[in-house]
Amino acid sequence: MIVHSPAPLNAEPPLDRLRASFVTGQPDFYVRTHGEIPTLDAASHRLRVGGRVAQPLELSMQDLRTRFPRRSEMAVMQCAGNRRAELNQVRAVDGDPWAGGAIGNARWTGVALADVLRAAGAPDDPSLHVAFSCCDDVELPGEGRFRFGVSIPMAKAMAPEVLLAFAMNGADLAPEHGHPLRVVVPGYAGARSAKWLAAISVQEAPSDSPIQQHDYKLLPPDITSDSIDWSRGVTINDMPLNAAICDPAAEARVQAGPVALKGYAVAAGRGIARVDVSADGGRNWRQAELEHDPAAPWSWTFWQATLDLAAGEHELVVRAWDSAGQTQPARPDDVWNRKGYLSAAWHRVRVRAD
Repeated sequence: MIVHSPAPLNAEPPLDRLRASFVTGQPDFYVRTHGEIPTLDAASHRLRVGGRVAQPLELSMQDLRTRFPRRSEMAVMQCAGNRRAELNQVRAVDGDPWAGGAIGNARWTGVALADVLRAAGAPDDPSLHVAFSCCDDVELPGEGRFRFGVSIPMAKAMAPEVLLAFAMNGADLAPEHGHPLRVVVPGYAGARSAKWLAAISVQEAPSDSPIQQHDYKLLPPDITSDSIDWSRGVTINDMPLNAAICDPAAEARVQAGPVALKGYAVAAGRGIARVDVSADGGRNWRQAELEHDPAAPWSWTFWQATLDLAAGEHELVVRAWDSAGQTQPARPDDVWNRKGYLSAAWHRVRVRAD
């Protein structure tokens, strides 16, 4: 793994390894932590459900496994800062310099969050919010030390794809991936898929945690580190259309002639309709072949194409189109923001053919 920070641990796999399997194994799945990884005992762990509910609950892991129908969902999870390194090349941004590997696709198994909320008698009111409180401690500048917490709108919480997951690809969650219990919110930024879940609260307002109120917001481009006004930010939930070249790697030397390009594309809530690749910086394009599991709408799409490269330097580029005919911005300058979130411009990789 490429480790950006050992404490808290933040690491991503090399892109060629990420592209090697449609289902990302736990050892190759990116790790995003905000504090020390807690050591939790599944046998004694309890989940509390309260707030605007008719019947507060306290559930053991055994309760979750036996009282509710088991569900599995193949879904992508992606950090809001994925591909931040490209925005940092425009102007300095805050946060870990993720390349394109802060993303993964796994089969998550657990129970539907909606089933647990219904068991607690939560009103299905779209004006409400569902807040998650976790077992990991976080420190943010100016905020002090606190427990990680985030929230999602009730409408998303009641969607069938949102899980309280205890397994990943058929095995118990590893400690760094949230053992023994985490939330999985397909289509949303990874920060909403809270790990080491301890409590759920149904409430009238979003979580008051600093993570929810003072982080993971898309800020206007005129805001600097010295002038951050979180009230001007847009809370990041849904993730944008995105695509990346995983092979060949940046600055690779390849043999002149036919060269295979491989990568991923993702469109939260919509399908990938087309992927285009270019060998000359985006002046000329050709379509890639797509691989997708139609039974997994929250999964990603793999793409591949072969381009004929003459000897010399080449700027390889990829862009995706979704089922609504939308595509990505051409330059990272167009989406620059101080926190380096939602970097989704055309992905560019320079190589040399000999």
